[in-house]
Amino acid sequence: MPLPTEPIGSIPRPAELIEGIRLFAAGGIAAEQLESRFDAAVRDTLLRFEATGSPVITDGEQRKPSFVTYPLQGASNLASDGLVLPFKDGHTRQLPRLTAGPFRYAAFAASYLESARRHTSRPMKQAVISASAVSLIYPGDGLPGYSREDFLEDVVREAVTDIRKCLDAGATVQIDFTEGRLAVKLDPSAGLLNAFVDLNNRVLSQFTTEDQLRIGVHTCPGGDRDSTHSAEVDYAQLLPALFRLEAGNFYVQLSSEQDRPRVLKLLGKYATGTRRIFVGVTDPIDARIESATEVRDRVLEAARFIKPPNLGTTDDCGFSPFGDDESTSRDTAFAKIRARVEGTALAAAILGG
Repeated sequence: MPLPTEPIGSIPRPAELIEGIRLFAAGGIAAEQLESRFDAAVRDTLLRFEATGSPVITDGEQRKPSFVTYPLQGASNLASDGLVLPFKDGHTRQLPRLTAGPFRYAAFAASYLESARRHTSRPMKQAVISASAVSLIYPGDGLPGYSREDFLEDVVREAVTDIRKCLDAGATVQIDFTEGRLAVKLDPSAGLLNAFVDLNNRVLSQFTTEDQLRIGVHTCPGGDRDSTHSAEVDYAQLLPALFRLEAGNFYVQLSSEQDRPRVLKLLGKYATGTRRIFVGVTDPIDARIESATEVRDRVLEAARFIKPPNLGTTDDCGFSPFGDDESTSRDTAFAKIRARVEGTALAAAILGG
């Protein structure tokens, strides 16, 4: 029986594009020249995705500044001194801070689909950022005349629009919820995690059951410059809340877990009904390229705990969630994707036999 296999989203940007973004910011090239580099990067990414045999492809997030900040790009009511996200290796990323209401998305993910569709007719998925991640830009001391609840109402509306536009464009949608384990790290009582889940369900509840089958949620402990931000958090602290989310698909980092069978046993409890769990079988922050047989064995391991009708495969995380991350090469990323596709097919042939 065939097993579905899908990427998470981001692919490392070509050096020419990264340099072009830097030149444009410094006034060294015109907008038209930067657009030409974006278009070339998207076209090359889609062609290379198709060459891997992947049944579902993405544009590699080539046009996004990062997986989390794309809806904020160009907004005028932001300051640069928002929440700091520390990674295990010591480097940090910083979110912007909202300075005034009302909150509106400055860009929607469907715009990336529109440009990508010029270069492919293959089935596509589009990653969108979670409402809970966007909520982190609201300042802790509030904003005069714009309450946190008013802000959250705006976030929910904009997040619903972001997803609906992608569905209407014919894509499946993946909500990036990489702050899930981080929420447990920041608040071990799970209060923050449950608040995040409740907020995201305010978004998901506005879609039909049929729509929810085309929507998935991705969780991982972060992946930037070959480092994570919350890998030490036990999945047992995350999964009960994660699977309260009203989505049909879940993309779960797994290949880099120290005790995969233990996590798979936990996941097996939630692999019910029409819910499909895509387990990570390749590790984007490990330079070593997995073999197809290694992927096959990881899939067969997962099938001991998750029935094949509820099972799929994916990569643990995106390969370059932040646009300037050059820690992984494009060649490595696509080699890992090809191994995932081929290894999943090998496992499917055995499970179908």
